Amino acid sequence: MSVEQQIRDYILENYLFTDDQSALINGDSFLEKGILDSTGILEVIYFIEDEFGVKVEDEEMIPENLDSVDNIVAFIGRKNAAA
Repeated sequence: MSVEQQIRDYILENYLFTDDQSALINGDSFLEKGILDSTGILEVIYFIEDEFGVKVEDEEMIPENLDSVDNIVAFIGRKNAAA
């Protein structure tokens, strides 16, 4: 399963409580759409670290890295490329 699909499935199951793939658009801001709050973002960070073995540093906890499926996929890609 792709990184994108794993993240989508996690958000759909844990925050939108559905398996309807059309309920989530990859570019949607989690915060602006009310999908996640600050606690939810922390839970997503723990998921990323556990699932993908990527350490999210304090200075990386910004919307540009974590506020949409697209942003998370790109962030994980950058982290893996740098490793």
